[in-house]
Amino acid sequence: MKQNNSKFKIQRSVYVLSVSALIILLFAAAPLHALSSANIPLDSPLYSYLEKLAGFGLITSDMSGIKPFNKAEVARLLLEAEQNLVAGKVTNTVFAAELIRQVRSMIPREVTLRENPERKGPHLDYDPLASLRLRSLWLDGVPRNYRRDVYDPGNDGVFGIGSGLRPKNPYPSAAHQRGTEGTPLLENNNGVIHEAGFSSELRWGSEWYLGDQVAGLLEPSVLASGDDTSVRLNRGYVKWGGGSVELEAGKDENWLGQGYRGNITLTNNADNFTQVKISSPEPFDVKYLGTMKYALIMSRFETTTIDGSLRQPWFYAVKLSIKPLENLEVGFNLGRQVGGPGVNNSFGDTLRGLIGGTSADNSNGLAGFEARYRLPWLRNSEIYGELSGEDTALFWPIVESYVAGLYLPRLTDDGRNDLRFEFFQGNQILYTHGTFPGGYLYKNMPIGHSQGGATQDFFFRGSHWFNVRNNVALEYIYTNRGMVGRIPVDGVPQAIERKHAGRIFWSLPLYADLDGQLGYGVEKITNLDLKDGQDRTNQLLKFELRYKY
Repeated sequence: MKQNNSKFKIQRSVYVLSVSALIILLFAAAPLHALSSANIPLDSPLYSYLEKLAGFGLITSDMSGIKPFNKAEVARLLLEAEQNLVAGKVTNTVFAAELIRQVRSMIPREVTLRENPERKGPHLDYDPLASLRLRSLWLDGVPRNYRRDVYDPGNDGVFGIGSGLRPKNPYPSAAHQRGTEGTPLLENNNGVIHEAGFSSELRWGSEWYLGDQVAGLLEPSVLASGDDTSVRLNRGYVKWGGGSVELEAGKDENWLGQGYRGNITLTNNADNFTQVKISSPEPFDVKYLGTMKYALIMSRFETTTIDGSLRQPWFYAVKLSIKPLENLEVGFNLGRQVGGPGVNNSFGDTLRGLIGGTSADNSNGLAGFEARYRLPWLRNSEIYGELSGEDTALFWPIVESYVAGLYLPRLTDDGRNDLRFEFFQGNQILYTHGTFPGGYLYKNMPIGHSQGGATQDFFFRGSHWFNVRNNVALEYIYTNRGMVGRIPVDGVPQAIERKHAGRIFWSLPLYADLDGQLGYGVEKITNLDLKDGQDRTNQLLKFELRYKY
């Protein structure tokens, strides 16, 4: 099991730094016109449109470490791009102008109120069909099971250098990985699991606004598979404020980090949390520090009983993103489970669980750092990376996991071709814990990177844009589990599981604001679930209809 020692207990320094900075920036924030608006779904093409505009150099004030963006923030970035286009910041303007027109057409309310801040809009405004997504798919496959024992050697150094930052564990000390990947070839889908065969899911969003200060959204989801039909609330919340301070209460998705395929601390891979969130949907200036955004998310996990242990911990996440330079964004991440039934909930232990403390505290978390740097001389290409740890030695995270990537938004000068590479390495004890045996999971799925712990993942994506709404993307993914931490199970050694996957997506306009996307994916897995000689081929065919999504 993971060691809990006061010398290196989880993330105290990062937490103290984050909360202290939050207090400072809340009082130092420059005032902004606070326009409340609904959030953009994390799989909306709007994010890729904004990335393209930044690739042209038309957007430089973007901060991508905290998502989702709300529509007011998208409108702010759009107006920045328009001003820079008029100012002649780019010479190849055809595709950039198409992108700007498309973004403007998708957020008319927010653009109007941005351009005319003196207008408050109707006292009560309502859009019963603000967005819609119908996804139908055929799946021939089964999800990988992440359950496995992994050897935890302890005696860690930093970046594999040195030793002694954690006690050395006696063999066969093991941590236990849990969870599932959900639907093969379809990660980061708000915890929706599609069974083999044909299935369909319908999501539709309704928005309402009270002046320019209060916003609400209701997005139910209907999943039909075989003879079964289920209805659930995918997203639904009320928001007050905007600009540098916004309060949100309800159910929503989150994405903390620079990664495209995944991040370590928090993604939309698992079901959305019911939460209270305080954040700055738009960046603001803090004297001497630069431009900032922040998010504080508070929720509670579901009840689990594993190996006789009843648990229902509280959960919170803290994120700070700082942009000290125009082309540099750095971030600090913290996610933590704390308290609940089955652990000591005394005042002292709860306080130690909030800030990290001794081996007696009642928490489980991870924290780390990230950075993104834009290279103007290389057509505004971006390099980014994240280092997060399950423990810390003094200030530095140890027991590290990594995300690193390179994004070329303009592989060709016209911006119609792009390329991305992303790498993830999850430590063998990532998302595991002794006090909380359910691990850093929600409803049996990782709330961070979809591929789970004890994993290595290589992701390549290239796309070509015929026009803004008509593009083709190709992806190749190589994933392995069992490269480290293998131990015998009932005397049988674990094998190395290897996965090669390919996907193709074609998005195209159908009629007016209605778009379609056709996708196909296939993957070949050897030694499925780390069992020697067990091979599997999975296939997925997907079709989507999207309306103002």
